[in-house]
Amino acid sequence: MTPDDLDWSATGFSTRAIHAGQDADPTTGAVVPPIFQVSTYKQDGVGNLRGGYEYSRSANPTRAALEEALAAAEGGAGAAAFASGLAAEDTLLRAVLRPGDHVVVPDDAYGGTYRLIARVFGPWGIEHTAVNLSDPDAVLGAIQPGRTKVVWVETPTNPLLGIADIAAIAVHAQSVGALLVVDNTFATPYLQQPLALGADVVVHSTTKYIGGHSDVVGGALVVGDGAQLPVGLVGPTGTTSLLDAVRFHHNASGAVAGPFDAWLTLRGLRTLAVRMDRHVANAAAVVDFLSGRPDVTEVLYPGLESHPGHEVAARQMSAFGGMVAFRTGSEATALAVCAATRVFTLAESLGGVESLIEHPYRMTHGSVAGTALEVPDDLVRLSVGIEDADD
Repeated sequence: MTPDDLDWSATGFSTRAIHAGQDADPTTGAVVPPIFQVSTYKQDGVGNLRGGYEYSRSANPTRAALEEALAAAEGGAGAAAFASGLAAEDTLLRAVLRPGDHVVVPDDAYGGTYRLIARVFGPWGIEHTAVNLSDPDAVLGAIQPGRTKVVWVETPTNPLLGIADIAAIAVHAQSVGALLVVDNTFATPYLQQPLALGADVVVHSTTKYIGGHSDVVGGALVVGDGAQLPVGLVGPTGTTSLLDAVRFHHNASGAVAGPFDAWLTLRGLRTLAVRMDRHVANAAAVVDFLSGRPDVTEVLYPGLESHPGHEVAARQMSAFGGMVAFRTGSEATALAVCAATRVFTLAESLGGVESLIEHPYRMTHGSVAGTALEVPDDLVRLSVGIEDADD
């Protein structure tokens, strides 16, 4: 067996992230997969594809390397890389939902996810129920047997950092033949492995921690081994395989990651583990600082023993992540804090090496104002970067 033939599945996370799907280039020996900035490929006769490549919407070697690496990182059967996280979510939902179906969503979901489900899929005939995911019984109560085809989980949630028990919710979803989808963007595959806990598919905005440098937009779906479409549904390829349906829609809809974006994301994945260790350590230091301030009315972080989801998070995560939220008592104070920082940059997004601060009520979650998902106006969200903790 040559090094390029090795099976990396039994190795540790960091080893898989660096090596899976990233064999040395067979032509030059380049240790980093090249950027195949190409749209089409020469065929060795009609229908005789060289390496299986014909057109880069359908497949591209750089994107294929990223997809193999992401599947290995999450312990999945396969992955698909998209132009954005919402493109990934949209493709998944169109693959598994039909008019009249029902979705259970978090009551503090990412605003973009809620907007997609409520305002794009709603007019198409998809209904949804927002529920507190920290209570598995409430999730069970929100499920409509025969109609609920997807239970959508974020854990930790964005921006209130609520925790959902993935394994417990998986039992409820499976009992009615619904898919359990877990948005693992905040936790990353380094800190949490939803597929091993019973999820059917994991969603990522790879823009965030996986990319890690605030220089690329992307998304991904990673499908669990043997995952099937919701009960009663047959996919466009004539099978009930969820992975088959995702790959068909990935190509048919075309919102694929470009080669350079895939290459940047793959570069970020290689250093995810070491970056997350620093994000987690710095977040803990910031939490300690905030917890000692009388002008902070509440700190939201699953690493705190006082957090209602602390025990579940400790059980299903290897560490508590780099996202922190806190409340200030008034919107005016929250806005003043956002305007007064120097190391923390006022900006949307998260998960980059630099620290970011934002006001969710007016920024990332403005689209849910006036709904059941509206967030407190005194809330400040931090993406704690990897700068020196003292600074």
